[in-house]
Amino acid sequence: MNAFDIRIIGDPVLREVADDVTDIDGSLVRVADGMVEAMYAHDGLAVAAPQVGVRKRVVVYQLPDQDDPITIVNPRIVEHGDDTWSYHEGCLSIPGLYWDIVRPKQVHVVGLDLDGNEVSLEADELAARMFQHEIDHLDGVLMTERLDDDQAAEAKRAVRELMLARSEPA
Repeated sequence: MNAFDIRIIGDPVLREVADDVTDIDGSLVRVADGMVEAMYAHDGLAVAAPQVGVRKRVVVYQLPDQDDPITIVNPRIVEHGDDTWSYHEGCLSIPGLYWDIVRPKQVHVVGLDLDGNEVSLEADELAARMFQHEIDHLDGVLMTERLDDDQAAEAKRAVRELMLARSEPA
């Protein structure tokens, strides 16, 4: 399957809550394959289905220490640690813009794999951040909503400039 296009901030699908997956079938596997191709095409760590216009609770990811991409269906965070950390976070749907965002350092994520088997993962640091970021996408939340007041003001300006640049004829 060819890679999907990554949806950019301003696309309404990015603000919608994704639907739970009720059937894991060949169609869903093809969607996941297309998401992986989009992730590779844009040098990303992960992609949530809404980022490619699919309103399903699916995330694909491949962290630097992993040989192959992984798909998690209906992921949810069931627990997070008390420690937090700040990280210079970016998003494929807000290309070229990064902000320091504070998130919990550890999370416990549950979901399903593409065979319908239950998955339970303890994640910390980069992996924990990735899960939180992608699950935010499934809930219609962009990282700009995680900014403090000063960052939010700067983000509005930067996003406006990004949108203007994208709308100018080539």
